[in-house]
Parts: sequence; structure tokens; C-alpha cells
Amino acid sequence: MNHLPRTYAMIVAAGRGSRFGAPIAKQYTQLQDQTLLELSVARLASSQYIDQCLLVVAEDDSMASTLNFAIPVSYTIGGAERWQSVQAGVEAISDIGADDSDLILIHDAARPAVPRHDIDQVIKAAMSEPYGAILATPVADTLKTSHTKSETTDKLLDNNHQHYYAKRTIDRSDMWQAQTPQVFRLGPLKRVLNYVAEHQLTITDEASAFEYLELPIRLVTGSRQNIKLTYPDDALLLSAILTAQFDPP
Repeated sequence: MNHLPRTYAMIVAAGRGSRFGAPIAKQYTQLQDQTLLELSVARLASSQYIDQCLLVVAEDDSMASTLNFAIPVSYTIGGAERWQSVQAGVEAISDIGADDSDLILIHDAARPAVPRHDIDQVIKAAMSEPYGAILATPVADTLKTSHTKSETTDKLLDNNHQHYYAKRTIDRSDMWQAQTPQVFRLGPLKRVLNYVAEHQLTITDEASAFEYLELPIRLVTGSRQNIKLTYPDDALLLSAILTAQFDPP
């Protein structure tokens, strides 16, 4: 008999955020007197489909357990690579009795401004798909590939002295910028992560694993407010977005 799948939320917070350049892990950056991790859990808590969340943290993480979260959270230890952390989370969710047809929602700790409407929409879309759905936005900017050229023509210098030159413009008509949450059926997600492990593939998001096996993942248009804190300048923009979202998202 068909049944409405349960949604299990997971936030991957085992990374160090090296590009952000801060002395602490990026997910513990403070915005509006809360950490990114607290803010992101609160956004998930605003969804009608989510009432608890699994946090995937680093083995030496001692901070997550000291924070105040909007919904009950549990913890599991992540791996060196993102996909390994997701796999650890998937195993933990399977161990508590999740069905292969249930949904696993994966969100980045560094996306604290995702609107509640977007969370609900991507979950509802995934409920009608055999594999899953992700939030994404159509690329609006002109995209270019580049090549490097050193300051001298006879030898390459280190990266600090290299200049980048436009090589060609990419057709953006079918280009999308992926966001999170990304929502997948548990059974297929386990299978594609095993495929990634067996073939030692490099992926930057979970949808990439499905793409390797040509399994269709639906794109759900998300808000451009749902930016990710990656570089220090992003903090200013995120703070402004969070301030503007004075009503519940």
C-alpha cells in the first residue's frame, strides 16, 4: 500500500571551510548572535515536514553539542570527504528504521537564509519523483572559461603572479546553479553513494552521484536569497538578507 514518505533532515557540518579563511569551522561563524549551524537548523524547523535533524560533525567537534537548536538534533561522525559524511548520515538514518522509499533531505550549514517555501517545495517535488529533487537557480550571469598567462612569457610563475584571461563564453541557456536542500529517496541514495565509493569518484554534491548513473533528479527553482557563506564578503550579504527576512521565512 502506498504511504506518504517520511522526511529525514540532515545537515553536513563536518567540513573546515578552508576558503572562508577563519580560525574556526565555518558553520560556527556568528551572524545575528547565532551560529550558521543554529540558523540553518532553524530554517529547516520552519518546514511543516521536518521535526528533527541529524547533524554530521567532525570527530573532534566539541562545539555543536553546546548550541541551542530549534528542533531536536542527533549526531553522527562524518568523514574526510563530503560524500563520506553524507554516507555516514545515511547509515545512521537507516539504523533508526527509515524505509528505502523515505526521503533524506541534505542541507548545508552555510545556507542559513533558505526560505521555508523553498524547503517545502523541494520536499513536495521529491515526493512525486522516483529518485529526488534539488533546489537550483538558472544561471543569470555570463559565464566564461579562462586560461592563465604568467607575467613573463618564458616561464610560469606561482599562482600569486598569474593572470587569468577570458578564453570563451559558455552558453548558459541550460545552466543551473545548484543549492541545498537536496532531497533523495533513501534506497537510491545509498546505491549511488556506494557507486561513488567503489569507483573513487569526486563529487561536489549528492545530485552529481545520480548524474553518473544517469538517474533523473528534478530541478526546483529556488530563491536567490539562498546564498552560501563561502568567502568573508558573503557574510555581509547574508546578514542583510537575514535582516530583510524579518518575518518567518
